[in-house]
This record gives sequence, structure tokens and C-alpha cells, in this order.
Amino acid sequence: MSMKWLLLPLLFLGFTTGTPAFGQGSPTEVVKKTVDEVIRIVSDKELKKPQNEQKRRRELKKAIGAIFDYGEMTKRSMARHWRERSPAEKKEFTELFETLLENSYAGKIESYNQEKVIYGREIIQGDNAEVRSRIITPKRDEYSLDYRLMKEGGKWMVYDVVIEGVSLVANYRTQFNKIIMSEGYPPLVKKLRTKSEEIKAP
Repeated sequence: MSMKWLLLPLLFLGFTTGTPAFGQGSPTEVVKKTVDEVIRIVSDKELKKPQNEQKRRRELKKAIGAIFDYGEMTKRSMARHWRERSPAEKKEFTELFETLLENSYAGKIESYNQEKVIYGREIIQGDNAEVRSRIITPKRDEYSLDYRLMKEGGKWMVYDVVIEGVSLVANYRTQFNKIIMSEGYPPLVKKLRTKSEEIKAP
């Protein structure tokens, strides 16, 4: 796995200002608010204690899930194959995908090491927006990280993340399509379930 994909879970890390409610405010404010909450959680001395692992992980998932539209991410990642799924299959696959993303992010975010986020241009086109940013590591390595959001019920929700020009949704779409076309849908569900179990919360 390339370095940029290992950095994906760092999308929430940085120091920010402003306190709009989750999903409310400008797209950049929405992202910054989530960053603040995640920093608060991973910096909490009480939550860092081994006996509070489950509580810390729950709070991280809540913060992440507040602005991530997992349903939209799942639908876009499945692309044309989504229409072929039954309501029950859609529900199951969305839950598996959500678990995979949540646990992947939470697990890596807990290893926070003073990475910083510099926010750049914000582009809004109707009910869609993009927030551009750069991640700077303690070793001064720098990576571009952009958030794609859409407005739902008056709130901005993230439906894709682009790292160094590579879309998270497009990456999963390619993987999912390859498995479905070569092996079928059931094997994809099995692989996703297995992977989700491997990285389950401690």
C-alpha cells in the first residue's frame, strides 16, 4: 500500500478554530469542526488510558460519522452494481462498508503524531463543494488532501476524499467492480466482512 493511502486516516488531523455545529456552516468550517473534535478525543488524557479504549473508539466513530455520508459513499463506490442490489443487500453492504471505514480511520487516528492540516481553497457549486487542504507531517513531508461534500437537509456531508489526486471512492469503485466482474457479488461481501472483522475495534 502506498504512503498516500496510509495517510488517508489523517484527514481529520490538525489544529483549527471556529465552532459551527456538525454539518452546519461553510464546507471548510464543517471539516474544521470535525478536526477539532477528533483532536480533543485523541488528546484527552483520561480517554488515552487502556481501560477507556472502547469509549475512545466510540467517540471517534461518532465524530467521524457526523460528517461522513457512508450511504452516499457506498452507492458511488458500487456505481452501476448498486442498482442490481436488493434493499436488504444494500443495507448489509452499507453497514459493512461503514464498519470498514470507521474502524480503519479510528485505528490510525489514535496514533496521532502532531500532523497538521493547512486549509486552502473552498469551491462551492450549488449543493456540491470541495475543500482543499495539505497535510504536513512532523518530518515536513507534505500531501494534498481534498474533501468533496454535498448538501443534504441543509447540512454539508463528506462523500469522497481525494489524496494526492486519487479519489477514495474511485479507488474502491475499481476494486469492487473488479471483484464483482471476476468472482461475483457474494465473494465481495465475504471479503468485506472478513476485512471488517480483521480491523474491528479493540
